[in-house]
Amino acid sequence: MRIVIAGGHGSIALLLSRQLADAGHEPIGIIRDPAQADDLAAAGAGALVLDLEGTDVASLASAIADADAVVFAAGAGPNSSAERKLTVDRDGAILLADAAVAAGIERLVVISAMSTDDFDAASDDVFQVYLRAKSEADAHVRESGLDWTIVRPGGLTDEPGTGLIAAGDTVERGSIPRADVAALVAHLLTQEVAVRRQFEVVSGETPLNEVADLLQL
Repeated sequence: MRIVIAGGHGSIALLLSRQLADAGHEPIGIIRDPAQADDLAAAGAGALVLDLEGTDVASLASAIADADAVVFAAGAGPNSSAERKLTVDRDGAILLADAAVAAGIERLVVISAMSTDDFDAASDDVFQVYLRAKSEADAHVRESGLDWTIVRPGGLTDEPGTGLIAAGDTVERGSIPRADVAALVAHLLTQEVAVRRQFEVVSGETPLNEVADLLQL
């Protein structure tokens, strides 16, 4: 499979690229800075240099037209402004979904965040705007007609992956290694699991390749 990953230089994206490449797939990371291409190459990924905040649906659709699936793993980052939470975390995901539709790509996996629908609409706090951005992006993806999956992890850590998760429509708050999120997304893509499902996930006691059982699919 040729899989294009928006936010290709992010920690989860690089881990995902390595796992996909090792399994014989062809990951391509979307990056804004061409200097990051070497890091992608080290992770087994090709690079597509493109600014999600500076392109349109038609241009992105053309650039990803030969992909079998796309992943949204981009984010404005923890120190970014409320405005960029909207232009990257929300508008970037919407752009990728619309471009996938335009390009005839059916499969999309979105890495979102836990409890995003609980945002305070009256607040201009940056974190509340981030939750709003993720929630509105997820809503658009659910209406896209794509074979989407929305993964909503708890707090992300850089601990080694355990391969063990708890997942469901809602789960108790907790954390999960980025490595396990990457491995879960790779499983969802390659096994076509949890199509048109949205779920929360944290570390738990069930092997991640049994996510279908956790979601009662």
